[in-house]
Amino acid sequence: MSNIRLENITRRFGEIVALDDVSLTVQDGEFFVLLGPTGAGKTTTLRVIAGLEKQNAGHVIFDAHSMDDAQPADRDVAFVFQQYSLYPNMSVYDNLAFPLRSPLRKTPEAEIKQRVTDAAEKLRINHLLERKTARLSGGEMQRVSIGRAIVRSPRVFLMDEPLSNLDAKLRESLRVELKHIQKVQHSTTVFVTHDQIEALTMADRIGVLDRGKLLQVGTPQDIYDRPATTFVAQLVGTPRINLLRTARNNGALNISHSDLTLSAGHENLPNDLLLGVRPEDVRLVNDGQFEGVITLIEPLGVETIVHIRNGEQTLLSTIAGNVQVRIGEAVRFNVVPDRIHYFDIDGKRI
Repeated sequence: MSNIRLENITRRFGEIVALDDVSLTVQDGEFFVLLGPTGAGKTTTLRVIAGLEKQNAGHVIFDAHSMDDAQPADRDVAFVFQQYSLYPNMSVYDNLAFPLRSPLRKTPEAEIKQRVTDAAEKLRINHLLERKTARLSGGEMQRVSIGRAIVRSPRVFLMDEPLSNLDAKLRESLRVELKHIQKVQHSTTVFVTHDQIEALTMADRIGVLDRGKLLQVGTPQDIYDRPATTFVAQLVGTPRINLLRTARNNGALNISHSDLTLSAGHENLPNDLLLGVRPEDVRLVNDGQFEGVITLIEPLGVETIVHIRNGEQTLLSTIAGNVQVRIGEAVRFNVVPDRIHYFDIDGKRI
């Protein structure tokens, strides 16, 4: 497998800047997730790595060797697309074997059979090998698509939202399987998604992209606990983080349009700032410092999301699913001071 380094990559399409001076490193054997909304530049990053797009500036490096002038076939990457891209008139076996039968590879048929069988067992599709792909379900087709990448044993796996077309239960199952396979094979993998649950549960590290800019790179815990911007803070975490416009006055933080006042956690805070508070850090307690009224309840089984109104501000809080609360009920709550995130008015972490 390979170490991948992108150095100051810029990719333009006319006046549109798809990637803006992006630099990152994917370590050998790492599961690296690119997370961001539609149009962030995630797929373009994969295509630049694969050589399907040529960057306007910057360098693509595999294991200290420049790939800038290398053709896609010479980079030895396997690309798994959102769409399955299978041959419907072929059997599952022949679809899996197809990349190994390329004239460039000249893989012996006995080795092809062994690789196909191994990949099929890993993905639990060995019972489908003789079936035509046109007769498969969406989940089965995606497994075949992933298997076709696995059989090649490439330097790098590139996966472009491969689970997004699947139903929630199957998506969860394949998430676990993909992560397991990646760890067993120690494969270098760059995985693109807009789903923060996929990113948090699968990644060794996450790179957050927005409008072509790389905002932050870190472990899932880093991204969640120390978001670099309000954009990152809002992108990661369910339910969404509470972002509160706040004024600093005589060592106190007064949250706008409410009677909520907190102690300033740092001496060097600006006079105007944004506070970020995760819903799990807004805790309902009988003797809480603050008071509010419940305006909405969202039961989710194991937990419940409660909307608490104070003045014109609404805070989200997560509580245990077996705690009984009612809309219109007055409650008291605390905010965990050590878990407050501080951002300037431009949205950058302080």
